[in-house]
Amino acid sequence: MHTQKPKVLVTRNIPKEGLTELFEKCEVDYHDSNEVIPKEELYERVKDIDGLLAVFTKVNEEFLSHAPKLRVISNYGVGYDNIDVAATGRRGIIVTNTPDVVTEATAELAFGLMLAVTRRIAEADRILRFKKPYRWGPMAMLGTELVGKTLGIIGFGRIGRAVARRAQASGMKVIYFQRNPRDMSRDLEDNCYYRSLDALLSESDVISIHVPLTEETRHLIGENELSKMKKGSYLINTSRGPVVDEEALVKALESGHLAGAGLDVFEREPKIHPRLLELENTVLTPHIGTSTIETRIEMARMAAQDLIDGLEGKHPRHIVVFFGEKKKGVSS
Repeated sequence: MHTQKPKVLVTRNIPKEGLTELFEKCEVDYHDSNEVIPKEELYERVKDIDGLLAVFTKVNEEFLSHAPKLRVISNYGVGYDNIDVAATGRRGIIVTNTPDVVTEATAELAFGLMLAVTRRIAEADRILRFKKPYRWGPMAMLGTELVGKTLGIIGFGRIGRAVARRAQASGMKVIYFQRNPRDMSRDLEDNCYYRSLDALLSESDVISIHVPLTEETRHLIGENELSKMKKGSYLINTSRGPVVDEEALVKALESGHLAGAGLDVFEREPKIHPRLLELENTVLTPHIGTSTIETRIEMARMAAQDLIDGLEGKHPRHIVVFFGEKKKGVSS
């Protein structure tokens, strides 16, 4: 007996190497473009779908009203602030994401930004490319060493811990803040120590942010928090742009209170605060934290498998919302 395959929409082009099983088991509408599907076209394409592989797709009440058959949303990414989970929960729609697989790539970029801004690598590159010929001198282009410095990590989940390992290998002391302090024995084992947020701000030479975007974390780092940071310290953000008050950050950088910032995310992405672009003491990247071919393929595979499992009535491995219940243990 022939069983009709469930209909699935993939909203952006992602590596097909990770979607082999999805194409075998589902009728797939694959949007083979890096451009966002225009709203009217999107709503037409979702009217009969059972599953959605959402690649930075905004899913809200309006979207859901055009997708009455939708049962499972697999989000291509860890952060799922693009999805109204309250609205999906009311409709009994399963929502999944792709944790774990993005850990190492994001941690690498965070540490890369740290090195680039403290050693002024991007600034030096710009000098050679666009300015007058550079003349070496013993006091020219002085940066800051990481060895012996204190790294403060805000959000000590998978990515935060991966950054900590890289920092320790470079001779840094690591302290961290998260909403729920860990057992002290784990701190001793990892040689990473809990601090209150205020203590972390005042003790750290470099701060790296690794929290999800929620109402509680929006502008977690604002004018007040920036003022508590050490003069001459650095801020790294590879989490979500709105976690940092960008206007307050610009002022702290312009005044010299902060020595620099490495940012992969921005408050009004894809727009970037124009004064950030003018500052020499910033290293800016266009949200490339997970942009490695290895990670992209594995994200596609993971997102596809969770979508298939949900559509087949199985329990997907990486559930965020299951019939309105938010996954327990979601941590920053």
